[in-house]
Amino acid sequence: MVKWWIRRPSAPSQMDASEGMREIMAQEQNFSNASFLTVSEVADVMRVSKMTVYRLVHSGELPAVRFGRSYRVPESAVAGLVQCAFVEGAADHKAAGSADTA
Repeated sequence: MVKWWIRRPSAPSQMDASEGMREIMAQEQNFSNASFLTVSEVADVMRVSKMTVYRLVHSGELPAVRFGRSYRVPESAVAGLVQCAFVEGAADHKAAGSADTA
């Protein structure tokens, strides 16, 4: 039995990211072409620890499928999470610089 592991986030900032993830997963209804990554592979791609990936899965920020005792994360979900988390560096730097001079 395949079970999606998505929890309802409690913080408003997590709510926005999780809504984006749900839209991505809704678009991928046909899983015959879906490509899944292990938690270890996701950690390597994102350059974070496996524990961080597990936290993202358990918080609902990163959707995953549980197969037996292990999780598999759709590649599109990883790409969507990175895209949602992407921050314009130059714009933030200018805003931070103007706040420091004020």
